[in-house]
Amino acid sequence: MKKIRIAVIGGGASGMMAAIAAARLGAEVTIWEKNARVGKKLLATGNGRCNFTNIRTEISRYHGEDPSFAAPALEQFTADQTLQFFGSLGIAHRVEENGKVFPRSGQASSVLDVLRHEMAELNVEVECDSEVGAVERTAGYFRLALSSGSRCEADRVIVASGGKASPNLSSAGLGYPIASRLGHRIVMPGPALVPLKLEFAFLRQIRGIKWDGNASILADRKPVESAEGEILFTEYGISGPPVLDLSRTALERQRKGEHVELSVSLVPEMTSRELRESLMARFSAAGGKNLDFALVGFINKQLIPVLLRSAGIEAAGRRADGINRKETDRLAGLMQDWRFPVTGFAGWMHAQVTTGGVSTKDIDPATLQSRLVPGLYFTGEIVDIDGDCGGFNLQWAWSSGHVAGSHASG
Repeated sequence: MKKIRIAVIGGGASGMMAAIAAARLGAEVTIWEKNARVGKKLLATGNGRCNFTNIRTEISRYHGEDPSFAAPALEQFTADQTLQFFGSLGIAHRVEENGKVFPRSGQASSVLDVLRHEMAELNVEVECDSEVGAVERTAGYFRLALSSGSRCEADRVIVASGGKASPNLSSAGLGYPIASRLGHRIVMPGPALVPLKLEFAFLRQIRGIKWDGNASILADRKPVESAEGEILFTEYGISGPPVLDLSRTALERQRKGEHVELSVSLVPEMTSRELRESLMARFSAAGGKNLDFALVGFINKQLIPVLLRSAGIEAAGRRADGINRKETDRLAGLMQDWRFPVTGFAGWMHAQVTTGGVSTKDIDPATLQSRLVPGLYFTGEIVDIDGDCGGFNLQWAWSSGHVAGSHASG
């Protein structure tokens, strides 16, 4: 029997998984990758360690116009199956905080190495420096037009070209016009898992300060969403896993014209009453020490002058035991609910993932085949599905890639 010819557009995580799944079922597979090599973005994940899945993967960790769309693919190729798949290729793993899974080697390159080796073993053809500019459906097959001017044909096409996040790592949204010309609606792409820009005059003074705390998004002064974990002040705003997870909501609300603020708590482990009493006791015990010095050892000392100024407390020449109850209440309130207007995001270069993409209304969730164009499949970030920080986006890449590759080869 003649082998099914499958063209995979994009050599990222989902594209490589799709190619392997299809080739294992006997398809003749070619990956068309616009960069000089495949897997460029994969090498940067997890700060170079590759947080390649999460053992706590569940549908509540995913977003989009219809997050439930992701469920069938995640059920067909689970996090456990992902661990088995990579284990069979030689990747030992370790589970870290919050269910994050990393290769035991601590190297993202290990994951890419075994994927490339498996593709070679399966005779997957990889054409790098080859950008697909357009896809045309003809009678019984697809014709792909390359930016070089040449053309090729395939029986099935899997679009795995990613979104717009991290353009320095090869993402440029090139799959959107391909999908659009084939009749698919594109949900407006936006950045997610991205640091936020804040309006605050003293960011340069507190940049680099990190702590374990709570962050919340308020839209028109109403609480919307919160998250906990390590938070980091930057030169332009704020970052850290909780902020990255909240960035999607913050930017969506901002695009709707709502006034968006980020609230952080420096001491989430204390109630308001406990914090006020602790501060009063601390200031009383400090006696004649300077007010700002009385907070050393309680919070990061770089934060102290900025925090006091933000609370409207003049610290210069003040004795710690001279602060009054009203000032203490203001300081305690700020330490548990310090609000900053959100002015935007740090840029696509700093975004880890893209929201929006090809509408899930036009894709069969069980197979990831287009409902509009038979033989056309979509995987990974190009689809209007994105996950939280912590390995959930790569799990979607593996699951969607495996499902699309398996069904495209049948």
